[in-house]
Amino acid sequence: MNKVPMTAGGFAALKEELRWRQQEERPRIIEAIAEARSHGDLSENAEYHAAKESQSLNEGRVNELEDYIARAEVIDVAKLNGDKIKFGATVVLLDEDTEEEKTYQIVGDQEADVKSGRISISSPIARALIGKEVGDAIEVNAPGGARGYEIVQVQFI
Repeated sequence: MNKVPMTAGGFAALKEELRWRQQEERPRIIEAIAEARSHGDLSENAEYHAAKESQSLNEGRVNELEDYIARAEVIDVAKLNGDKIKFGATVVLLDEDTEEEKTYQIVGDQEADVKSGRISISSPIARALIGKEVGDAIEVNAPGGARGYEIVQVQFI
């Protein structure tokens, strides 16, 4: 059973989603199925089939969340330190082409959100960053071609 690294915030978010799906979404879907059943013939009842599909999707996600939570290896980023980049590090990069600074935190796969500056530990840019330190240059093969970055700052917050 492979452990899944994640931050404490990501773990809390998964637990909250699981709680919501089990305690709020599940009863709502059951009610929708009962309502659709009351309309009669199930073979041609689109509401019934839609509600059953929602139930299937919800239960699949519940199982997925339970699996991630069971395999979670919660890492307290505040207790980490050092000069080398590792899981949980917040890294400031300087794009060598545009001179634009970008800030990313390296997090678990389930909590990654590029728009919020959180990149997955398994992403190409995170893999290129792991083990590097301030002043190092990296090259990342992005969909638009290779991009060069210089590491400006590493912190654990």
